This record gives sequence, structure tokens and C-alpha cells, in this order.
Amino acid sequence: MVGSQLVLRRCPKRSLLVMLPLVAALLTGCGGGAKNDTFDLNTAVSADGPAARNRQILVPEPTALSALGSDQVMVRVSTSEIQYLSKAQWSDKLPRMVQAKLVEAFEDTGKLGGVGKPGQGLAIDYQIVSDIRAFEINTAGRRANVEISVKILNDRNGTVIAQKIFSAASPVAGSAGNTAFIRALDAAFATVTAEIVDWTLRAI
Repeated sequence: MVGSQLVLRRCPKRSLLVMLPLVAALLTGCGGGAKNDTFDLNTAVSADGPAARNRQILVPEPTALSALGSDQVMVRVSTSEIQYLSKAQWSDKLPRMVQAKLVEAFEDTGKLGGVGKPGQGLAIDYQIVSDIRAFEINTAGRRANVEISVKILNDRNGTVIAQKIFSAASPVAGSAGNTAFIRALDAAFATVTAEIVDWTLRAI
């Protein structure tokens, strides 16, 4: 965290100071030896959907473009340019984190007969197939954006019974440091997760 600066990094190695609306962005080379702060996501979700205790669901790892498929925290500098938050990383690759947090959120409701990941041997009724479309800090709007597309697949006949795109934005509060950025992403993800869980319980 560098005061009110948003620190980003990209390859190839070069340094460039760019002034952006509301935030100063320092672009640095990727490959430095500094240790990164590691961040996780919150799973506290309250779902209002009905119980489906006679249903078991499978949550595969979400798909995502390669830019979102790593443990780096994406920052959108413009509509066509992305960077990554310097000295910060997720505790795992983002798709695996989202998968794990969705499983936890479904389990924590206590409203399903079972929730699992591929390979755990559950007799599955439905698969929750998802694609991460956005999981980023937007510097121009000074906000976090999360967007996830979800399909509910009948595991017995391969039919998609419902599909929907979930999105949420959360403002970056306080100083523009790494912790503030992650908190905004966490808040947006919590909103999306709660909506996914509630919608799924109503659909199955």
C-alpha cells in the first residue's frame, strides 16, 4: 500500500507514472522481489430462497479469460487496458477461489441435501456452471466491479433449466490503498454470491 497511490504492474518491464482521475497510478515492471500481501474473500451470505434438502448440487470451477485466471488482482485503467495491483495477490487462482466460496455459501445456508466439487462422488441433481466476466477495480469510477454468468444444468439430462448474469459494483472507500480495493471487491462479490445462492434455491 503506497498512501493514496494505486500501484500497478505489467510486462514487459518498464516504469511509467500516469495520472488518472481521482487516483495516481504508478506502473512498474513485473518481476520485482518484493513480497505481496495475500487476500481472501468473505463467504458470509444470507440467502432467503426456499429449502431444497432433497437436491444435491455440483459446483465446477468457473471459466474465465486468462487475464482473470491467475492469483493477480485486476485493475481496469481504461476500456481497453488492464493492469494488476502491485504488492497484492489472491490466496489462490481466482476461479478456484470463487468456486470454493460458492460451495461454502451454498453449504452455509443449510438448505440443500448436499454440495460438492467434481470428483467428490456425490449423486448430483444439478450443476451450477459459471463464468467470471469481471472481477476488477475500475480506476476511473473508483469502484470494484464483479460480474458472473451462471447456468443451472440438470445433471441427469443435460438441460439448462435457468441462466442469468449477476453483477454488482461497490465504491472504494477511504484511502486508495490495497486493503480498500480488496474490501470493495469483497463487498461486490458478497452481493453477487448472495444473489446466486438465492436464485439457485428458487430455481431448483
